[in-house]
Amino acid sequence: MARASRATAALAAAGVAHQVHAYAHDARSTDYGSEAVDALGVDGERVLKTLVIEVDGALAVAVLPVPHQLDLKAAAAALGGRRGQLANRRAAERSTGYVLGGVSPLGQRSTLPTVVHDEVLLHDTVLCSAGQRGLEVELDPAELVRLTGAVAAAITRG
Repeated sequence: MARASRATAALAAAGVAHQVHAYAHDARSTDYGSEAVDALGVDGERVLKTLVIEVDGALAVAVLPVPHQLDLKAAAAALGGRRGQLANRRAAERSTGYVLGGVSPLGQRSTLPTVVHDEVLLHDTVLCSAGQRGLEVELDPAELVRLTGAVAAAITRG
């Protein structure tokens, strides 16, 4: 039986079809996205990482495929800002209610402005953190955008 989290509870409450995938998280690993890709045997373009950023001093969320690097300026612009930087760990964890490596774009303690890399919409399903290290949720990317109130934009380098 799959573990429940605030992210999966949010999906269930919204009536969104999803599938939970669990894997054994290695406590020594700090490359959480790559660990999920390897453990689940899924194309990295379909596995998304959730980064908490600051845009003009306010927290926001960027969601993009694991193999890609975030273009902070593009993410800030997509959210109507000028300057972007990664948020510090403590602020990210406090705001979302999740620990680093388990930050989900869904079911966060505080709803933050969100931008999703536009190319994820090309897939039938994508996987993102379900709110715990070692737990991913698979869903339609259009539902991810809808539930988070995200904008879709090109936010990766290259």
